[in-house]
Amino acid sequence: MKSSNRSHRWSRGARSRGLRAPVTLLVPALLAVAFLLMPLVGILARTSWGDLGTHLTSPGVTEALRLSLLVSFWALGLSLVLGVPLAWLLARVDFPGKALVRSLVLLPMVLPPTVGGVALLLGFGRRGLLGPWLEDTFGITLPFHTSGAVVAATFVAMPFLVISLEGALGGLRPRYEETAASLGASPFRVFLTVTLPMVAPGLAAGAALTWARALGEFGATITFAGNLPGTTQTLPLQVYLLLQNSPEAATSVSLLLLAIAMAVLVALRGRWTGGGTRSVSVLRTEESVGTEGSLGTEESRAYESDEPTSTDAPKSPSPAGRWALHAEVSGFTELTLDAAPGTTIAVVGENGAGKTTLLRALLGLTPRARAGLRLGDQDVTGLPPHRRGVAWVPQDGALFPHMTALANTAYGLRAQGVARAEARREAQAWLDRLGVGRLAHRRPGQLSGGQAQRVALARALAARPRLLLLDEPLAALDQTTRARVRHTLRTHLDGFGGVCLIVTHDPVEAVSLADRVLVLDGGRALQDAPPAEVTRHPRSPWVARMLGRNAWPGEAGADGLALPGGGRIVAAEQLPAGSRALAIIAPESVAVHRERPGGSPRNTWPGTVREITATGSRLRVLIGSPDAPDLVAEITPEAAAELRLAEGVAVWSSVKATEVTLVPL
Repeated sequence: MKSSNRSHRWSRGARSRGLRAPVTLLVPALLAVAFLLMPLVGILARTSWGDLGTHLTSPGVTEALRLSLLVSFWALGLSLVLGVPLAWLLARVDFPGKALVRSLVLLPMVLPPTVGGVALLLGFGRRGLLGPWLEDTFGITLPFHTSGAVVAATFVAMPFLVISLEGALGGLRPRYEETAASLGASPFRVFLTVTLPMVAPGLAAGAALTWARALGEFGATITFAGNLPGTTQTLPLQVYLLLQNSPEAATSVSLLLLAIAMAVLVALRGRWTGGGTRSVSVLRTEESVGTEGSLGTEESRAYESDEPTSTDAPKSPSPAGRWALHAEVSGFTELTLDAAPGTTIAVVGENGAGKTTLLRALLGLTPRARAGLRLGDQDVTGLPPHRRGVAWVPQDGALFPHMTALANTAYGLRAQGVARAEARREAQAWLDRLGVGRLAHRRPGQLSGGQAQRVALARALAARPRLLLLDEPLAALDQTTRARVRHTLRTHLDGFGGVCLIVTHDPVEAVSLADRVLVLDGGRALQDAPPAEVTRHPRSPWVARMLGRNAWPGEAGADGLALPGGGRIVAAEQLPAGSRALAIIAPESVAVHRERPGGSPRNTWPGTVREITATGSRLRVLIGSPDAPDLVAEITPEAAAELRLAEGVAVWSSVKATEVTLVPL
């Protein structure tokens, strides 16, 4: 019985892992496997195992093996020097003729090797296009020389490296490199310290395949470099000669080459996919950053509770300096922005309003908008991103997954030339300040979401920026962690000598962190005012709803506002007739009734309860009405029970004219 249960569970698990292969596909697939396997089985079956050692240690074979290793490693070195920059260019830069260049890279892979050898002769041979100049100027003759074998092997093998690395670079999101640039790292430093380490698995896979292909090169080598023992006769060429004189020895050497090729493929373990060679560790890191489950629950909770108090927080290592902001942004986002030192501006608006475009324009990272930017007394408009003094914290933090929290935090200081010991001391001080000092030697994949966001903030502040840009830095955090990080952030922004722009969709963040709220709509500034003013008189329906208010646009009339759908709302205050305005109604000002109300309310509408949600200790009731836009009322649970409210119940809603605020648009 137990065996039957196990069998049932196994079959059910097998079905869940994949569909059963139809016979019409299974048979050809098995034939394909047999077709590919048969030549390899033939080598194994016909190998003279007793003479294997003798064959492989003969002078001709050992000399050919030595030469093959020499040629293949030189080809690998040339491929790295030339192919890595080419792969980066293809993956990161758009330029005319890019498709043609990529085709040239792929060409040696589909070109018959002997044709490649002929092409090399016509290009680099003694009578080729470049050969005479190389011989007359530098005394270099490639054909029938070991260097010619290296050139031939490089020609056919380098595409494997370029394609593999281009795929890895294409899968690496640019935000890591952009963040590194905002911390003051030059493009070359970013490439060496961020880009290459993060695409290392793709680079390693491409390098291994390049070396293996160079080791096994035959056609181009024999055509271009000849078959001279000790000079150009590599191991594949030795196999070709042995087939004529000693087939058993040729089989033994073929087995050696087969073993090397299989070893390379086994070492890669499927990382060669042609377009997705990203590091497994990087992917796991990106999945874990921004979640609270990266550590065990108890461990994460213990570390999240280490927020320092005002009495035990170390002294802030903030650099001295005060930098005002003046920016004139044009393009998709058009606005003029001025802010005094120490100002924090919350940037709000619906999706597509231009918030991130504004931040990227200030960084100099987008062609959609251009920012004329002055920080303090310096005009930085013409400077590249790494020299602007503008630090950026993207929504997910973009911590470099191959560095520890301490190395991440010290990155900007090191990029600016600060000595390693001093940079690490200052970085540790910032981590301590933000309550994650004990996690300094953990990597991002070992941090919870709240910890990672605090490290990202510490990294930006440690870089000594003059302008700080935060793109929804708390969006990925749970409510408890968000409150702690928000308090910490407010503490440091109070002592920050530059200007901070923080993109947010959270009204609590906008009110508690910002001195001003900048409302964007379609790339234009709709409102720029203190939080209290925006809360009382929001000029955007979206912002009003974000703040939890009902917002109805309309046209002012004699006693209120005419709504687009034909309804009307009466207000105590008056605006010039015909002007556009927004009627703002607080949810707590909306009364809900089961019968038509009598008495003083001048605004009453019949409707139906569409949704009831809990907000703290109160309930928010969404009411749909044919006579007015959807309305949100906020009532107590006791009132909802007394009214026997439920979805689909018919109700009446009412609002006093004195509770309606009209905001001119």
